[in-house]
Amino acid sequence: MTAPSDLTTRLGLGEGARAIILNADDFGMCHAANEAIAELLLAGHLDSSTVMLPCAWAPEALAFAAAHPDMNVGVHLVLTSEWSRYRWRPLTGTATSLVDRDGYFPTEVRSVEERTSVQDVSAELGAQIDAALAAGVDVTHLDNHMGSVYGLYTGRDFLGPVFELAARHGLPFRLPRVADGIGIDTAMQPALDRATAAADAAGIVILDRLWTHPFELAGEGTGDEETYEQIRDGFLALLRAVPAGVTEIYLHPMVDGHELRAAVDYGAAKRGYERRLLSDPVIRETIEQEGLIRISWRALRSVQRNL
Repeated sequence: MTAPSDLTTRLGLGEGARAIILNADDFGMCHAANEAIAELLLAGHLDSSTVMLPCAWAPEALAFAAAHPDMNVGVHLVLTSEWSRYRWRPLTGTATSLVDRDGYFPTEVRSVEERTSVQDVSAELGAQIDAALAAGVDVTHLDNHMGSVYGLYTGRDFLGPVFELAARHGLPFRLPRVADGIGIDTAMQPALDRATAAADAAGIVILDRLWTHPFELAGEGTGDEETYEQIRDGFLALLRAVPAGVTEIYLHPMVDGHELRAAVDYGAAKRGYERRLLSDPVIRETIEQEGLIRISWRALRSVQRNL
């Protein structure tokens, strides 16, 4: 098993520290996401979030981030558009290899890996970062929607352009050193070893681990549908299992209502449960009892810029 890095020591936390970042993906996807994420950031229940620049509600998320520069807000690099009723297009236009026959980002990551050019990916991801900066956001970090730059399906990744952009802007990137079976396949470890070596060589700060829980609501629409209490129990178990190092735990909190249910094909209830989960006193108490240290992406950015 690959050991975690010395990142906690570089952060001044000590070698055995168990540090976590609670991150909300998909800021800007819709108003339901913006409402929940802004609420949780302001209450201190989240450590960071990342904005999907190509989405229709990105301006609202960007305005919030620009008005609250103390919040940790990064860019959720987008190359896919997964829902059937609500789609989004590249910032660089539709005359590229980035779109499907309908002119939108493809719904599946495999299509991105098989059909898109490195040049088009580089231009689009650069445009997304530039748009966030132009909106006045103090961008703290980069991550990626649906893992479309990791080469998860065919082995063809786009980490080269991402690392180039991360180094140029002095931004850490959400890439885990360790594949340990929670949220990421252990078979990816050899590829991760190569990717982390490249990130280290470029001076880009990355995570030790990246964890989440299933995106779908187990048994959704059936009599055995997963309850909030079951989701909370699973999340508590995840928190108790966090090892030494820096672990990001990413969720997708949103307001479960008419807008969200019109936009997504499934998982609306799960998104609502995640909003409730992050503000649950039991979660906060467990984090304290476990001695977990919540940190920010801005702290990781400082480490990178001081290398």
